[in-house]
Amino acid sequence: MVAETIVGMRGLRSTIALVVVLAGLAAYIYFVTWKKPAEPTSKQEKVFAGLQTDKIDELKVTSDKGEVSSLKKDHGNWQLMAPVAAKADEMEATAIANALGQLEIVRVIDENPSDLKDYGLAMPRIEVEFKAAGDKEYRRLFIGEKSPTGADLFAKRNDEKKVFLIPAFQETTLNRSTFDLRDKTLLKFERDKVDGVEVNVGGKTVQLAKDNAEWKITQPLQTQADLGSIEGLIGRVQTAAMKSMVTETASAADLKKYGLDKPAASIDLKLGSARATLALGGRADDNTVYARDTSKPTVVTVDSALADELKKGADAYRRKDIFEFRPFNATRIEVARSGQTVAFEKTKGQGKDAGDKWRRVSPTAGDVDKDKIDALISRLSSMRAASFVDASAKTGLSTPAMTVTAKFEDGKKEERVTFGKVDSDVYAARSGEPGAAKVDTMDFTEANKTLDELSK
Repeated sequence: MVAETIVGMRGLRSTIALVVVLAGLAAYIYFVTWKKPAEPTSKQEKVFAGLQTDKIDELKVTSDKGEVSSLKKDHGNWQLMAPVAAKADEMEATAIANALGQLEIVRVIDENPSDLKDYGLAMPRIEVEFKAAGDKEYRRLFIGEKSPTGADLFAKRNDEKKVFLIPAFQETTLNRSTFDLRDKTLLKFERDKVDGVEVNVGGKTVQLAKDNAEWKITQPLQTQADLGSIEGLIGRVQTAAMKSMVTETASAADLKKYGLDKPAASIDLKLGSARATLALGGRADDNTVYARDTSKPTVVTVDSALADELKKGADAYRRKDIFEFRPFNATRIEVARSGQTVAFEKTKGQGKDAGDKWRRVSPTAGDVDKDKIDALISRLSSMRAASFVDASAKTGLSTPAMTVTAKFEDGKKEERVTFGKVDSDVYAARSGEPGAAKVDTMDFTEANKTLDELSK
């Protein structure tokens, strides 16, 4: 019993000793690492008081990986000067300048530190240098380790002894690599000057040409193109960004290594007599492929979704609308089916504030239900191709189920669309255009039902 009591007392003494040690360690952290001023000011002091961010015209950033990047403003635009000469990422450079101007001291930790190692500032992890208008020498911000809570960073200026805290979230803005700071635009061109596009994938070519405001497919077939699809493609290329820099100066061996000697895909944008060409090579990883602007010696990686975009083929760029007319500009609709033709015309309303009115003009003249004729015209004008077939064989178009002739824009334009039906599938062919489009069967069925009601 006595022995057990002695053992218990020894255990208690060990526990007390451990508590004392921990308390001492906590006191050390508090008094040595967290030397807090008597009372923090209600308004936080700026790290660089009076600094106007728009006056900063030089930056030098040393990241925690040791990369040193120098930037300079040239006619209001940031340029990367070293370690490579390139256009800078305006958003990244401006964000650093803004952060320097807005940076606030959370709390002064030590007015006269005896050892900067305590704060990770003997050899700072991150260093940001800058010159503003009128500065002869660089002003510097040194950033060390995170505070014990992780909410702040130890920091100091080069011209002061004191160590202070800045918010930890600022590290995301200030700790930038050379790649972070360079412009990552893959291919530079003026979008409104693009008047031709050529896409090559696996030996197959799609050519697109702009005719005034309209786009056309000229190869492998000649037909109207979908404006939205073409603009979407051009926009996708214009906004494509590098994911990483592979090499600044690619050799012939490099091009072969990355599959760029014989690109898997390429897109050539024609801007009058000028050209901008992007080539895509082999896969870099699961999500990226190698790429290069053929006018430059660099090889980069880009999101593999861009390669997938180029593989879509000519059908992706064909006009999907079966009809060009719209309900607001249609003036005559003529429908032939089962050996009979019914026609409707829009007539101008009579009298003040009278609206236009649709009437049946053949085979028998008469008024028609406004809601039904509006429904028919709306359904026809909204028909879109789900897919395309190369020829009219096995589409039922040799013995049409329905032919619609529409006049629009005050009768200045006319278009004709023939519909064929095979089992439950419906196809549509536009006069003068190759192949046929597969359309929604429900649209065709409902249009026929409405026609039956309007023909009575």
